[in-house]
Amino acid sequence: MQTSSTQLKRVAAIHDLSGFGRCSLSVILPVISTMGVQVCPVPTAVLSTHTGGLGDVVLRDLTDYLQPTLEHYRSLQLDFDCIYSGFLSSVEQVDHCLEFFRAFPNALMVVDPVLGDHGKAYRTCGPELRKRMVELVKVADIITPNLTEVSILLGMDYPHEPLTASTAKSMLAKLSELGPGQVVITGANLADNTLANLGYDRERGTYWRVNCTYVPVSYPGTGDIFASVLVGGLLTGDSLPIAMDRATKFIELAIKTTYSYNTDPRYGVMLEKSLNWLTKDNLLTGYQAL
Repeated sequence: MQTSSTQLKRVAAIHDLSGFGRCSLSVILPVISTMGVQVCPVPTAVLSTHTGGLGDVVLRDLTDYLQPTLEHYRSLQLDFDCIYSGFLSSVEQVDHCLEFFRAFPNALMVVDPVLGDHGKAYRTCGPELRKRMVELVKVADIITPNLTEVSILLGMDYPHEPLTASTAKSMLAKLSELGPGQVVITGANLADNTLANLGYDRERGTYWRVNCTYVPVSYPGTGDIFASVLVGGLLTGDSLPIAMDRATKFIELAIKTTYSYNTDPRYGVMLEKSLNWLTKDNLLTGYQAL
């Protein structure tokens, strides 16, 4: 197998590329690279912008690109430390992601099940894609859904009321029963009037929470950034709660920085002003047992 001459970890990132709006590969590449991990983008689609209110998006589906790319990587005898999937633009891309997972069985398999937000499925994610996303979840080592995606994956109603600790633990455990040994739920409102990211490590039987400050604005791409910092942290030696803490603190920094400039929320967070934080040896002690 061909490995990096500097022994950097290497990630195959199977996501879309949106040219404007700071989401998907346009944030995944700089975030993980800044953390000292090589990113090999495998675009599932190319979009002029993200789909959140920026007019008529130009989209080019790249389903027919994925299989030849995998074959080329095999011919080069490349190896990957992580396969990290996100937005899929067709049902057939589920099969191609599964092929990537099978081709690199020793890689950390991360699935960000991009299906919806704010209680609704994305219009690009039809019933069949929502159904088949469970197949990726079943073979994943770790998944990073928001609460909308949790409800879709578990076939339950979206939880409009804040979650008790017992309800949150039940959701995490049920998601893990689908397959992944580690589960992280992002952006959960809890019954103790806190906003938190939640985690579960089945092997160790531990449940975690990292509280975060609520800011009254919603930016695209924050889920991509969170999951990318989580991946970078896990690949460079973080435990699950420390990786969650790192991702939470970075997202909070990026959101608060952007909010202070009062920019158009559709343009995403000002990642460029925050990336340097990821290069520092930050003390992370904000995680706690759920």
